[in-house]
Amino acid sequence: MKHWRYIALHAAVAAAFIFLLQRYGLNASLESSLLWALTFGGCAAGLAYAQANR
Repeated sequence: MKHWRYIALHAAVAAAFIFLLQRYGLNASLESSLLWALTFGGCAAGLAYAQANR
């Protein structure tokens, strides 16, 4: 169960980071920022899952 918490935290931090970067750093639209946040969060969750199961 500890692994799932690590995966969720990794995905949430990556999504928040890319959302803030897109929205405020690059002045992107809200829809674009959310789409990129979802994409990067999913990728981060996949990487965290792969690392947790090594």
